Amino acid sequence: MKVIVIGLGSMGKRRIRLLSEHKDVEIYGIDTQEQRCKEVEDKFGIKCFASIDEACKVEPVEAAIISTSPLSHAAIIKDCLNHNLHVFTEINLVQDGYDENIALAKKKGKVLFLSSTFLYRKETQTIIEKVHEAKCPVNYIYHVGQYLPDWHPWESYNNYFIGNPRTNGCREIMAIDLPWIVTAFGPIKKVCAMKSKNTQLNIDYDDNYLIMLEHETGAKGVFAVDVVARKPYRHIDVYGEELQLSWNGTADSLNEYHIETKKEENITFDDASEHVDGYAAFITENPYREEINAYLKQIADSNYKPAWNFEKDKVLLDWIDVIEK
Repeated sequence: MKVIVIGLGSMGKRRIRLLSEHKDVEIYGIDTQEQRCKEVEDKFGIKCFASIDEACKVEPVEAAIISTSPLSHAAIIKDCLNHNLHVFTEINLVQDGYDENIALAKKKGKVLFLSSTFLYRKETQTIIEKVHEAKCPVNYIYHVGQYLPDWHPWESYNNYFIGNPRTNGCREIMAIDLPWIVTAFGPIKKVCAMKSKNTQLNIDYDDNYLIMLEHETGAKGVFAVDVVARKPYRHIDVYGEELQLSWNGTADSLNEYHIETKKEENITFDDASEHVDGYAAFITENPYREEINAYLKQIADSNYKPAWNFEKDKVLLDWIDVIEK
């Protein structure tokens, strides 16, 4: 299979590296910046093009991975579908073009795959499973935060999408984490949020939120989201009469409290955690690999159902709009 990776920044390079593990996949790069193309050609030994149209005229491309900034996704998805390509896209953060591209993908009979990396983590999958198995109502308290300039230390936060109010850092955290939260605890029924700007960062949006969520299942949660915390933070406590879990966001930190023994047990996983330098400790590579595998599986098997999709995401983005307003 011939696959183009569109956008050769840090995420595009990650996708190329993970795709290269599949020996039956031939990879090409797409970027308008000649310097990025040269860097990727030198590092990965793949051919790069300046546009989708140029690549498709030269090679019989079948699929695309879009790793550009979120506000560019809608137009690129449409372009890919019009070139009869299956599409994988990073999270969008906005609903631009959703209805049109969902309809176009169905008309063309093409896969429209939406990244939701945390749904492919063993830790969150285990939390989801145990919450679903619990016979009692549960609540949770979840805090995710990291100081905005530390997200990409190699570049200014004003130079990429998290500096834009429409695709801001807090919104990205919500769009990353709420898919697995609603998968675990159920669709959102009601939200209430307090927010403010507590830093001197050069941004035109609120930098911290305290969000209360009520789910249709009866579960309730407090979700603290911020780009303020100087120490990267990801911690959740899930508690009910028959279930108590805690997780610090890393592969070795999921714990379950056993009521009978009154002891806490660490839940371990067979596969090792792979980490890339420059990212916070709770950003591991395995889930990115798993969602690439899921994309390729859906292309091969039309009956395969991915963990997340555009229809579910549209509902969630509506709720994020409510939270921000």
